[in-house]
Amino acid sequence: MGKKKLVLVGNGMAGVRCIEEILKLDPTGFEITIFGSEPHVNYNRILLSSILQGSTSFGDITLHDREWYEHHQINLFTGETVIEIDKHLQVVETDQHRIVSYDYLIIATGSVPFSLPIPGTDKQGVVTFRTMEDCQKMIEISKKNKEAVVIGGGVLGLEAAKGLLNLGMDVNVVHIGSYLMERQLDETAARMLQVELESQGMKFLLQKETKEIVGDIGAKGVIFKDGTKVEANLIVMAAGVRPNVQLAQNSGIETNRAILVNDYMETSEPNIYAVGECVEHRGMVYGLVQPLYEQGKVLAKRICGTEGQGYEGSVLSTQLKISGVDLFSVGAIHDKKSSIQSIKIYDEVQRVYKKVVFQDHKIIGAVLFGDTKERTKLLDMILKHQDVSDIFKVSLFAQAKDDDFSFASIPASKIICNCNSVTKGTIQEAIQREGLTTVEEIQKCTKASSSCGGCKPLVADLLSYIQNNEVEKISEEKSCLCSCTPLNDDEVVQEIESQGLTTIQEVMKVLGWKNSQGCSTCRPAINYYLGMINPEYESKQQALFINEKMNAVIQSNGTYTLIPQMYGGITNPEQLRKIAHVAEKYQIYNVAITSDQRIHLLGVKKEDLSDVWAELNMPLSSPQANGVQNIKTCIGEHICSCDKKSSIELAISLEKQLEFLTTPYRIKMGISSCLHNGAGSTTKDVGIIGVDRGWEIYIGGSSGRNVRSGELLCVAATTEEAMELIRGFVQYYRETANYLERTWQWVERVGLVHVREVLFDVELRQQLLEHLAEEIALRKNLAAKSVF
Repeated sequence: MGKKKLVLVGNGMAGVRCIEEILKLDPTGFEITIFGSEPHVNYNRILLSSILQGSTSFGDITLHDREWYEHHQINLFTGETVIEIDKHLQVVETDQHRIVSYDYLIIATGSVPFSLPIPGTDKQGVVTFRTMEDCQKMIEISKKNKEAVVIGGGVLGLEAAKGLLNLGMDVNVVHIGSYLMERQLDETAARMLQVELESQGMKFLLQKETKEIVGDIGAKGVIFKDGTKVEANLIVMAAGVRPNVQLAQNSGIETNRAILVNDYMETSEPNIYAVGECVEHRGMVYGLVQPLYEQGKVLAKRICGTEGQGYEGSVLSTQLKISGVDLFSVGAIHDKKSSIQSIKIYDEVQRVYKKVVFQDHKIIGAVLFGDTKERTKLLDMILKHQDVSDIFKVSLFAQAKDDDFSFASIPASKIICNCNSVTKGTIQEAIQREGLTTVEEIQKCTKASSSCGGCKPLVADLLSYIQNNEVEKISEEKSCLCSCTPLNDDEVVQEIESQGLTTIQEVMKVLGWKNSQGCSTCRPAINYYLGMINPEYESKQQALFINEKMNAVIQSNGTYTLIPQMYGGITNPEQLRKIAHVAEKYQIYNVAITSDQRIHLLGVKKEDLSDVWAELNMPLSSPQANGVQNIKTCIGEHICSCDKKSSIELAISLEKQLEFLTTPYRIKMGISSCLHNGAGSTTKDVGIIGVDRGWEIYIGGSSGRNVRSGELLCVAATTEEAMELIRGFVQYYRETANYLERTWQWVERVGLVHVREVLFDVELRQQLLEHLAEEIALRKNLAAKSVF
């Protein structure tokens, strides 16, 4: 089957992030075409204000250069607008008369600036604030003129005004409301913000409704409906944006305020999806980056056929990107309803204001001005719908005496950058391992603060804390991968990903291997890392075990071993008769029942393999060494007569959900139905024992020559919880362990407490489970397509 044709209309942040997620799930499954109306590659629109403010350049906010599109074989057409969608022929047509067909179409047309319907908006010097070209116009005008008016006292208007101040202009901000940012702030915080901005040189005209922009060819000023006037040669329209739905409406796709979509970002038309600011989901239209990225991830799974939870909406938060202003707002911030209460702290001397809003003992919103250190904690509480007691509310704003103690108390698993899901531990390890010294270097290495920039102050504080304190390293420094290279495992993986290396030979050549052929240590390690980064790599390798019906292990005498799959060690008479018939017909006289409760057919001749496979016609257990091995259960345990049904069912479920995976080292599991521990669960990589309270889960055990007892991870109350924790553990081990590093070595290195922190964090655990599900789905898909 050929590649599916995928067309993306819109080259902005939401649409291209969706493409990134699709490439992760299915790197070669689609022929991708992207149309962008702007003459640029994908860039971070949110940071345009930082260009005006002089803190960054156009190049710094580019997210993907043309080499990225070329590397992924994406057809990119910039400066070209799609003007028509033919839903029946499944083609799109552009303003340059280009016609492209699609199997799947994603509309990500974003928003368009809202211009006030008043006379004079067509004059020279009247600009919106939406694109790179808008920034360039403002910069050019500022070189010749000094008076500017910004219409709009929201986030966008204030950030634009700050940029114009930095360009040396005299700026008046016009706002129709009685105070600034009324959607994100209460009046107290807004007045404090106004005072701070006035001290920086900004002027405000509140409760002013614009009537007309005056001037000849160029703008000369603004007249208000109350008869007053202000002079200016630059008028910036920053009164808001509107979803860009014209294309969808012309094509008969259902719209309201924006394009209507369901939880899987599907529109009213088959094979047409929408994502980003042009979308209306459950009555909400989002303009912040985190919700748009979440939508893109959901849509990517849908298009790739991967099961996953739909998009359920997002909690909105705002971080004003103006130097010298610490301001954070999230959720519902007004407390006028009787069912809503709030706690407020106002320090007039230190210019600090904090407000947390509650409903039914749960935090539903917060405003922080002057001191925003609690923003991560409060946002986390809101997202988790955490119930807080009255005692806890009293100490909610309790601060440590210094910043060091505050950062030390934050666990490594805590997410610092919500847009890109980057944890404190990831940032700390990158700083220590790579010697990072600036926030910009941290952005490039980890993506933290590279999207909306709201967490940039926190990232800067964390960098300062690590630089100025004796901080224990997240993990021990790794030795070189082998004598062929000075690089360690993490550095090799990073180079493979950043340079897009795809073969062992390419890795060795590009990374300057001393031995061009490698050695017995590095070759299998590189092979494993290539497979982890791109699972399709494994399908290209010459292997004797190809798919779930064609697995075989070659023996030293040239014959093969086949292992009929018996999930949980359970079989049936029909399967046994078939195995016996095949063994007798093909003279397979060595039939063994092993300690993992499986039947092994030993000594199968090479010339008989195809016929044996055909006549068995049943799934065969994967013989790969480094994977999750068949789970040992306590079937046949004669010491006790406890009910073993639940433990066997758990083993069957785990085996089915973890097959096909490759792991850094083989993982042995044992499930015992009771404390008699008939499966030797306490000396396995993962051991489970049934108890009155649920399931005891042990990790990091070993039954080798030097027996090690596993450490108790936790007690799971239900079978579902146990399965989530075990699957999450396996995936975290896969993502962070070195090749051939055993589970007990890995647990010792990262620490049992850290493993618990990660797995007990519901959000992080869900991310691991999603990664695992994506990987298994892809590997099963590859297995089903492969041919011996």
